[in-house]
Amino acid sequence: MSIEPIIYILIFVAVLALVQGAYLVIFGKSISMDGKVNRRLEMLDKGGNREQVLDQLRKEMTQHMKSQSIPIYSLLATKAQKANIAFSPTQIMMVMAVVSVAAFLMLTLFTQVAPPVRILISVLMGVGGVYLWISRKATQRINLISEQLPDAVDLMVRSLRVGHPFSSAINIAAKEVPDPLGTEIGIIADETAYGRDMGETLKAMAERLDNQDLRFLAVAVTIQQSSGGNLAEILDGLSKVIRARFRLFRRVKAITAEAKWSGNLLSAFPILALIGINLVQPNYFDDVMESPMFIPACFVVAAFLVLNLIVMRALTNIKV
Repeated sequence: MSIEPIIYILIFVAVLALVQGAYLVIFGKSISMDGKVNRRLEMLDKGGNREQVLDQLRKEMTQHMKSQSIPIYSLLATKAQKANIAFSPTQIMMVMAVVSVAAFLMLTLFTQVAPPVRILISVLMGVGGVYLWISRKATQRINLISEQLPDAVDLMVRSLRVGHPFSSAINIAAKEVPDPLGTEIGIIADETAYGRDMGETLKAMAERLDNQDLRFLAVAVTIQQSSGGNLAEILDGLSKVIRARFRLFRRVKAITAEAKWSGNLLSAFPILALIGINLVQPNYFDDVMESPMFIPACFVVAAFLVLNLIVMRALTNIKV
């Protein structure tokens, strides 16, 4: 029985683990977004100057969108910015190259495919693995920020109600809220301390993260700054709106989950069946592979599988 398909899967998983491991080793555990103390506070606690920490964090936030001119990297820039990947664009390209070489070495050791095919597969694994890793990081980070935002706004409301100004409320939230939102709020606190307008800073963060709830917060603060009003009551109402939107999103996600998984299963089943047949009977397709229609038929099947994913995604992509 041929076990090469399983080897390819294991090598791809090893590629993802290699990227994640290198990331944690280089930047430390604080970059993983699951600590109780956010990364900004850890950097300050290690003796970092407030201005230096702010410069480093702002550089990490903006470096990816400034490198969209790089041909391959332009596909990753938006997701890398949302994921706030600490690797610079050059470092990410180097990681792709290193991972591709590692995948090539593993394919050489464990498979018997021809060198040109080996090179192509290793490059696809290197680029695709890094892209998948960054995409997963971006989705995870944006979802966490959406979940943390109502609690952060409630903390600001309580601070305002006991008499703190909004700048102090932001500072309190920056110390109490864990990552990823804690560091983002900390950057806002530092930027406003150095003279930047609070509404402008919040708006810039909302646009960078492409988060509608953060846009609501920026608009609420900007309007209150220009026309006055009870900011605590405004933010309290905003917190309730964000929680209601979040519940609605979860409900829509639950309703469409069956259709999404059905589409994924229908697209993955032919590939899984192909792997299973190849494991049980490696010579099953030898006769039809001689046919001139075999390669075109494979492309047609692949096109239908991709089309199935696109159609199912369009049917379940409900705008709320």
